[in-house]
Order: sequence, then structure tokens, then C-alpha cells
Amino acid sequence: MDIAFYILGGVLIVGGLIAAVLPTLPGIPMIFGGIWLVAAVDNYRHLGTGWLIALGVLAAFGVLVDFIATSLGAKRLGASRQAVWGASLGTLIGMFFGLPGLVLGPFVGALIGEFASSKSVLRSAHVGLGTWLGLLFATLLKLVISLVMVGLFGFVMVFG
Repeated sequence: MDIAFYILGGVLIVGGLIAAVLPTLPGIPMIFGGIWLVAAVDNYRHLGTGWLIALGVLAAFGVLVDFIATSLGAKRLGASRQAVWGASLGTLIGMFFGLPGLVLGPFVGALIGEFASSKSVLRSAHVGLGTWLGLLFATLLKLVISLVMVGLFGFVMVFG
């Protein structure tokens, strides 16, 4: 039965790495859940309380980064509420159109949302770009945090 839990932990970790680069998906919590599951099945022989707390803090920081950095680009430029909602909706819709949709969805959504609010094409483009940059920054940070978590986990499991 342990092997099934190890496999489930591995699936959560790999799935979390994939989800870390997709907006709105809980990649970092999935990675942490997978790591914790593997540690529990291993009876915490390699990954003890200190490591789990450190990885948990790192995971919490990653979730905060996701929320803060994504909206920071929009809010810093004075984006309207409609622009923020548009970026979120654009992200969700964009997920169905592969990488181009993921890249362009938040920008187009923020642009349309801001245009609905301000009726200014230039302002809408400015806000759309700021929102997109915030999302890009958040995604890169989530990816780095995810890779650090998995790297620490691998190091401790092999050498710990």
C-alpha cells in the first residue's frame, strides 16, 4: 500500500510543478501536499518537522506571491476593478487556448475591462500591459519557489 502513496505523492509533486506555471491552479499547495504525503509514508525518517515547517513557510510565501504580484501590476497602474476582473476572466478563458491563450488572455481581459471602465484605448493598453507583467512576475516567482521546494525535498530524501 505504501507504494501507492509514494506514487500519489509523486503525481501531486509533478502535477504541482505543471500547475505552478498555469495561473489560478494551486501548484505550490499540490507540491507541498505531495511532499508531506511522501514524508508521512516514510515515517518522517528523512523529512522531519523542521524541514516540513520550512517547506510549509515557503509554500505559504508562494501562495501569497501569487495573489499579491498578480494584482500588483494592475493596481500599481491604477487599474479599475473591471480591468482586474477582466484579467482574471481572460486568464481562465485563455487556459483553453494553450500557451498563446495563457500569455494573451490576461492582457486582453484587462484591456477590455479597462476600456469598458475608462473608454481610453491608451489607458487600457497601459493597464493591460501592467497586468500582464504582474502575472508574468508572479508565474516566474511561483516556478522558482516550486523548483526550490522540489530541489530541497530531493536533496533531503537522497542525502538526509
